[in-house]
Amino acid sequence: MNDLGNKTVAFATLGCKTNQFESAAMRESLEQAGYRVVPFASGAELVVVNTCTVTAATDAQSRNLVRRARRLNPTCRVVVTGCYAQIDPQALADLPGVSLVIGNEEKRELAGLLSTASRETQVRVADIRAATTAVIPVLSCITVRSRAFVQIQNGCDAGCSYCIIPHARGPSRSAPPEQVLTQLRQLSTQNAAEIVLTGIHVGAYGLDLRPPTALLDLLRCIEAETAVRRLRLGSIEPTEITPALIDHLATSTMVCPHLHIPLQAGDDAVLQRMRRPYGREDFRTLIQQIRAALPEAAIGVDVIAGFPGESDAEFAHTVHLLEELPVTHLHVFPFSRRPGTAAAAMPGHLPGDVKKARAERLRLLGAEKLQAFAARFVGRALEVVVEGGGQGGLLKGLTRNYLELRFAGPVELVGRCATVRVLAAEGGVLSGQLAG
Repeated sequence: MNDLGNKTVAFATLGCKTNQFESAAMRESLEQAGYRVVPFASGAELVVVNTCTVTAATDAQSRNLVRRARRLNPTCRVVVTGCYAQIDPQALADLPGVSLVIGNEEKRELAGLLSTASRETQVRVADIRAATTAVIPVLSCITVRSRAFVQIQNGCDAGCSYCIIPHARGPSRSAPPEQVLTQLRQLSTQNAAEIVLTGIHVGAYGLDLRPPTALLDLLRCIEAETAVRRLRLGSIEPTEITPALIDHLATSTMVCPHLHIPLQAGDDAVLQRMRRPYGREDFRTLIQQIRAALPEAAIGVDVIAGFPGESDAEFAHTVHLLEELPVTHLHVFPFSRRPGTAAAAMPGHLPGDVKKARAERLRLLGAEKLQAFAARFVGRALEVVVEGGGQGGLLKGLTRNYLELRFAGPVELVGRCATVRVLAAEGGVLSGQLAG
């Protein structure tokens, strides 16, 4: 490979917010080394593909991105990293045009690895299951004008039967509280309108530290010691949402009233096959507790349609539970067989058309839930973080309780907070006009 210089680089990122954060960190390190970041479609000299491996379909997407990069620029060098690279590096190294395959832990070494000349494809993927500490990059600037992400944790200790992520991300490892606070203080000085705490298993934050701490302890420190305006939490497992955490969210003026909670199924037998450590009635009780304490909170739920062996009756249990619960957003995923997981070897895999139909049924229910929630705010004045242009030349913003709001206003508002009076709700999206 050639030495670093004033060359072009493009990034393609699949998957979770943690991957997005890590792409931002790699981007910053290459910019500091002299690279100029350009859009993927422009045919850069260097392309970094940050992969996801949650399903076999995302593996295929990652391979297609490598091929597309080479079509755009047949002489480009391709670096592949992320969870697919961690799990099956050789499959990616064998693709034409791939110069370097690195694991998730090696992302922070990208600039140095690029400066090492080699005519053959390099593979640098360590055993991530042996990792014991979180080495999380600290960004020096906001990469998106409206919202900033801060990674507080990496890895996962759960053993869900459908998930490969513990093998791709290693055990749960937390960033020290002071590192998190330092990053938040820095972002506050740059007037970040909203900061999102992200990780692979956010609810497990602090359990591996010595002395142990917890997510709630971190939130209390953030509120006491930083000037963050709006703080949003990433996905949290239902067993890790404690009464104390709910009480704190109910009284906090900093943390947004928004919880994203993986349910995955509403039938006890399916949950057992998934190796999820709770039952449907446990989940029902939790959502009722959250809604009682946070009457206007957004409650997003992940659900998998068509898990192996899922009968019509078991799927109906999931539908009925979600119909009854006061959730606001459904994130629906048709089951996808992921080689290397216990679920991949289970009997009773359902036909694709059955999984598709069940997913569509849940998505329609989710759309109904979202519209009913959004309609509650018509006539209200809400604070939004203005994220950019929406349809028809309108600006769009995100409310504290995770609703999209579109309105007319000057582009100078992008990246700032504004107060907007809601005039209508359609399709789960609010529209309104600037207030005051």
